[in-house]
Amino acid sequence: MTLKTHSDSCHCGAVRFEADIDLSHGTIKCNCSSCAEARSWLANVPASRYRLNAGEASQANYQWTPPGRSGPTIEFHFCKICGIRTPGRGEMEVMGGAFYAVQIPLLDDIDREELAAAPIHYVDGLHDRFDRKPADTRFL
Repeated sequence: MTLKTHSDSCHCGAVRFEADIDLSHGTIKCNCSSCAEARSWLANVPASRYRLNAGEASQANYQWTPPGRSGPTIEFHFCKICGIRTPGRGEMEVMGGAFYAVQIPLLDDIDREELAAAPIHYVDGLHDRFDRKPADTRFL
């Protein structure tokens, strides 16, 4: 395991965070409507390895309940100033419990070779099957 601490921010710097990420576990691309529209590329970080250092009041929050669910599965966060999607918080057993979904493009200090070697895990969030790969990953 190669756990590295990344200290990064939104575009304007109002929201700052740290996340301990092991890229050897891979990154995630999801086909749910939100991730597909945002072209999200994520690192799933356990809540215990994520720290919001500044900007809590600068974040807007968006929650959406997928069809067939009793409540939202993830709380999306955005910087109110620059509009960049900041790490969202979720809690799902299949994703390991409480987690933060960190956008890979936010990680300015990432080692490009390490990122290129990291496996990409595709999840079928569109059909609420986060433990399965979607049938079509060409546009993720």
